[in-house]
Amino acid sequence: MVTMEYRRLGRSGLKVSVLSFGSWVSFGSQLDVGKARECIEAAHDAGVNFFDNAEGYAGGESERIMGQAIADLGWARETYVVSTKLYWGLTEGVNTKNTLNRKYLLHSIGGSLERFGLDFVDLVFCHRPDPQTPIEETVWAMSDMVDQGKALYWGTSEWPADDIRAAWEIADRHHLRKPVMEQPQYNIFERRRVEREYARLYDDIGLGLTTWSPLASGLLSGKYVDGVPEGSRATLPGYEWLRDMLTDEASNAKVRVLTGIAEELDCTLSQLAVAWCAKNPHVSTVITGASQPEQVHENMGALAVVPRLTDDVMARIEQAAR
Repeated sequence: MVTMEYRRLGRSGLKVSVLSFGSWVSFGSQLDVGKARECIEAAHDAGVNFFDNAEGYAGGESERIMGQAIADLGWARETYVVSTKLYWGLTEGVNTKNTLNRKYLLHSIGGSLERFGLDFVDLVFCHRPDPQTPIEETVWAMSDMVDQGKALYWGTSEWPADDIRAAWEIADRHHLRKPVMEQPQYNIFERRRVEREYARLYDDIGLGLTTWSPLASGLLSGKYVDGVPEGSRATLPGYEWLRDMLTDEASNAKVRVLTGIAEELDCTLSQLAVAWCAKNPHVSTVITGASQPEQVHENMGALAVVPRLTDDVMARIEQAAR
């Protein structure tokens, strides 16, 4: 078994496992506490130390399930890194939904901590940009959240590069806590933001990345080549929007070529896709998901694939993805 690699989160001193475990879709929708605990334990046994979550996942239930599962496992608090993300809100209201205003942020973090059963989260993300709230207001609120000990580092998710730079410069100018990390989608089919838009931010401000959807919502697992199997994510209520993307003929033609490359490397397509993301040195951690321990084990197998991604193999993947 390949030993887990740990990378610094951007320019910070915090180290996270290059493969991490996230709860989007699965916790609450597919997994109860018992099954979630099995997946979390399997990931932890493989060396994973970062567990990603969000207030909006399953209406807050995902945080509760993860918190209970971790409590059941009895891990020492200093041995793992846990995150949440704030923006969508859990109740209808002008100051409680789709916002990053100070009132919402400093109220909602309390609810997240209560559901987790924790005194603080390690990472907190602004889950989307909020054009109706001044960035300066959001930066002050997030900095105060860190100063109050409710989070250790803060960052963004799916923010434009200009907004990230503006937030960093505001924090720098006022001697506030700076944003440390961004959580963008990144996979073989979705790379513009990570590889082009953010390109200057890695050196300029030391931006770290905790990337999501390495399998393109399951497209890069290969299981949708012949249609949508029963019990898959695309059959879940509320995820009907995935079906058209996952069954797109042009995309699945590329998947077939990529599957051939994976077979030559003696790995699954999922492992190839995860390893491809981890190959990027700007990626601090690749967030993986699973609904059963066997899937966790498969994802962790990507660690052994990373060294096999030679320049020639990477060029072939590039050609197949066009």
